[in-house]
Order: sequence, then C-alpha cells, then structure tokens
Amino acid sequence: MAYGVAAPSGGTLAAYRALLGAQARSQTAYRTSFVVDLLGNVGATVFDVLTVLVLYGVTRELGGFTLRETLVMVGLTAVAFATADLLVGNVERLPRYVRTGLLDAVLLRPLGALPQLLLMDLPLRKVSRAIFGLAVWITALATAGIDWTPGRVALAVVAPLAAVVFFGSVFVATATVSFFWVESGELANSVTYGGRDFTSYPVTVFEGWFRAAFAYGLGFAFVSYQPALALLGRADPLGLPAWAGWAAPGVALLALAGATAAWRVGVRHYRSTGS
Repeated sequence: MAYGVAAPSGGTLAAYRALLGAQARSQTAYRTSFVVDLLGNVGATVFDVLTVLVLYGVTRELGGFTLRETLVMVGLTAVAFATADLLVGNVERLPRYVRTGLLDAVLLRPLGALPQLLLMDLPLRKVSRAIFGLAVWITALATAGIDWTPGRVALAVVAPLAAVVFFGSVFVATATVSFFWVESGELANSVTYGGRDFTSYPVTVFEGWFRAAFAYGLGFAFVSYQPALALLGRADPLGLPAWAGWAAPGVALLALAGATAAWRVGVRHYRSTGS
C-alpha cells in the first residue's frame, strides 16, 4: 500500500505532473470565473492584515510591540500560511474521502496516497493569497528598520520556507485524526486556522495555559514570533535565549517528522468502507 512518503521515481513524477496539469486545465477552462476566484481569495488575507491595522488604530503598542514590528510577524504568517494552504490545505478533504469510501480508490492506485490527495482539486485560485502574503512580507521587512546582516538576510528567506513546512505539517497531522474520528473537521480547523491567527500577533499578547500550549507545546512561537525577534534584534520579553529566533528550521523539521509518522499510523489504521 502506498503511504505517500517514499521518494517518487521518474514515472511516478510524470503521473503527478499529469494530475497537476489536468487540475490546472480544468480550473482555468473558464478564465473569467478563475480570475474572479483569484481576486476573491485575496480577501481573507487582506482582512487579517486590516484587523491588525485596526487594532493599532486604538493603541500604539500591542504586547510591547509596535505596528512595524508586529507587521513582520503578520507578513511572515501571511505568506507562509497562504502557501501551505495552497500546497497542502487540500488534505482537509480527507474526512469526506474516508466517510464516502473515495479513499479506497486513492489507495488502490500505484501512487503515493498523500500526493494524490494534495493534487486532487488543488486550489490554484489560492495562489493570489500567497502572492499578496509575499507582498506583505517584503513590505514589512522594508519598513521595520532592520539592521541587515548576512545572517538576517538568510533568515528572511529561510523563515518563510520553514513556516510553510510547519503549517503544512499541521494540516497533515490534524487531517489524520479523521482516520480515527471522521467528524474531526472542527478540531482540525481550531489548530490550523487558530494557529494562523495565533502567529499573526506577538506571543506576549496571550497568557497562561493557552500561550504555553500553542506557543511552545505545539511550537507556533517558532513560526513568526521568534524569527521576528531575531530579525528585529530584540530580546525575548518571555526570557528565551537569542538562539531561539534561529530555531524555526529545526522546529519545522520536527513537525514534518511528526506529521509523517502520524500519516503512516493513520493510513495503517484505515479500514475500507467495504471491509
């Protein structure tokens, strides 16, 4: 049985390219509708940015951070989450595939199950969110007054990539719960979209068990907050050492390993609707 984690061969890559090409042709067949979808999908990310701007309309600091500093976190989250949602967010359909038995057909094909799920109905219309998020990220970096060094330039490139891996791993890990509990969609959304909202603000805004659970229990502090501190040259008000700001790639790899393990266990646990 294909678990979707093995390195693909040349023939397998050709099959994946064919799936992607078919999706692109089907979604762009009606160009006007596709363009409208592209424009409409920007709205969610625009609203996230506007929410932060509105908050700073009534206060000069939020959790001890200025607007320009917070926008670095907002921009990093915006580009990373939008890209992960584009590439991996389609795995949220897994509960429907499990409930209806469509997953059986996926598992019977001589291709990795996870890549198939990600390429089936790939939401190309969401590419506009990723582009807008990238624009917000670049603008935030340009206006934050960062003292640029070679290390910070590298971090500005690597941190969004690590955040994409982290968010993608969260999408996959939460989706695998449906192998055990089909009606788990709301639980998954509370972690994926809740994590997006959490990482759009300084961790210092939150308190108590909620901050401990999301920021460090689940690792969301290393998505945007800690990299932003390293880029801005600020000490962590919560007392973590300076190297924590450079730990995002390592945390992302740990999340990827956890998601891979969860996926393997979930697929092994799956029982066909015909069995």
